[in-house]
This record gives sequence, structure tokens and C-alpha cells, in this order.
Amino acid sequence: MALPLLLTAVAGSLYTPPPKQSQDASPTETLLPPLPSWATAPLPDFSLIRDTTEKKAAFFSFLYPRIVLANSRVVLQRQHLVRLSAKAQLTPKDVLWLETLAESFGIEGKDNSLQLLEQLVTRLDIIPPSLVLAQAANESAWGTSRFATGGNNLFGQWCFSEGCGMVPLNRSQGAVHEVRVFRSVFHSVQAYIQNLNTHPAYRLLRDIRQQQRRAGAPVSGLALARGLLGYSSRGEIYVKEIQTIIRHNNLEFYDKHFRTLIRGLDDKGLKLLVTDSDESRMIPGSPQTDGSAPNINLQ
Repeated sequence: MALPLLLTAVAGSLYTPPPKQSQDASPTETLLPPLPSWATAPLPDFSLIRDTTEKKAAFFSFLYPRIVLANSRVVLQRQHLVRLSAKAQLTPKDVLWLETLAESFGIEGKDNSLQLLEQLVTRLDIIPPSLVLAQAANESAWGTSRFATGGNNLFGQWCFSEGCGMVPLNRSQGAVHEVRVFRSVFHSVQAYIQNLNTHPAYRLLRDIRQQQRRAGAPVSGLALARGLLGYSSRGEIYVKEIQTIIRHNNLEFYDKHFRTLIRGLDDKGLKLLVTDSDESRMIPGSPQTDGSAPNINLQ
């Protein structure tokens, strides 16, 4: 399928730092299978591709399977949350899982399991591929920035302990932040999703997503972009920039593909998807796995 492509992108937006957490691993790994070997493959050298359209196509083809992988693992966790919400009474093991998850999201009130369920439903959810692709393209100059090539960091994510990452060349005097270094691009995508799902600066994004869930509407990257005012010092200009990248590159196509890809998959089907040894099967036009439909639209 031919996609209309935007000819230019801007990189280097200021990123609001995430809460304290592991450099690579998401704290929501419970119940999840091991990663397939391709997930940690090195970032290709996109600077070698001179044709703009070809470079963008290669960038999307590399990044999209890693977005599918990260989001599908979130869906597995979310479906477990759905099952817990339907239980008449939670077991001590259930409560421990909820409390551990709540801690990873910085949620208080752990003495009330119902409250935890209500708060976690707005946090443990996907980020539409269109939004991930647009921000990655913007922040990493289509995978060619210093932080992308040197640290697998496609989203400008920060850390605050000395030696935790790469020191920005234009860092202000007295500043202590560094740009995080990740083991792989997948781990950068995973940390980015976790950050949008946890940081107070992106509460509006999560509220918009929850409103769409309650309305039974697809989660829209264009709509969620409105919740990125705190992602850059440019505020509304940055939001419009991300929305323009989504529109001009027809990135909502990937949102639709992802919904089709996971539709009809139960836990077993999703686990087969996230452990698939062939990443190309996650790319549009590839065969899909069948299974029974899960309820991932937790209200």
C-alpha cells in the first residue's frame, strides 16, 4: 500500500523525564513471555539511504514490529486486569499483582483494590502506533540522530544520574540530565510507552484515551497527540507538528492494521504473536494469527 509521506521532520524536542525505573526493562513484565531474538536487533544505518521516501519506508518497517510487540505485551497485561475486574473476590496473589503494578505506575491508595483497578485501567493501555511512529521520526530525525545511533533512544528520554546516558552537546550550564542509553530500540519504545502511561505531565493524554474507550471508539493517535503539551517546550506548536506528521504520512493506517492484527486473539494467540521469530509477519500484508476475541476495551 502506497503511503503519502511528509518530506521533512524536526528532531530534538525537550522530553519530560520519566519516574525512577529500570533503564531497560518495563516494571510491568509479570506474566509475559521472553522477547523474540529480533526484538533487540541493532538500529539500521538509515543515513545510508539517500532517497527520502525509501528512508521513511525503511524506518517504519523497522520500528512498527517493535511497536506491535510492545503494545501487544501491554494488551496481555490489560486483559489480565480485565479478568481481575470481573472477579467477585480477589486472591492474595491478585492483590499482590495489582499492588506491584500500581507501584510501577506511581499510584497510591494500595489498601483499596477497587481503587487500584479504576486507576490502572487508565494507565495500562496501548499507545497508538501512529503516535509512536510520528514522535520517533520527529525526535530521532528518522533514526539518524546522535542519540538514536549512539544510544538506541528514539524519543529523547532523559535520566539524571551521572553516567546513565549521553551528555547533550548543548546542555545548559548547571544541568545534570543525560539522554538515556537503551540496550535496543525495542527497550526505548517500551520505556516511552511506560512514560506516557505514568508521568503526571501526560494525564490529559490518558484521559483522552479513556474517553475514547468509554465511547467504544478506536484509540486515535491524532487525538492523543493533544495530550503532549508537556513533551516539548514548544507546547501547542509541537502537538500540531506531531499531528502533521501523522496526517502527511497516513500513519493512522498502522493504527488500523494493529487493531486488525490483534483482533480475535486470546491470551494464547497474543503470546504466539509476541514470541513470533519472524518480525516480518507483523508488517502490513503479512499473514495474521487467528483466535478467540478478547475483551480489551476495559470500561
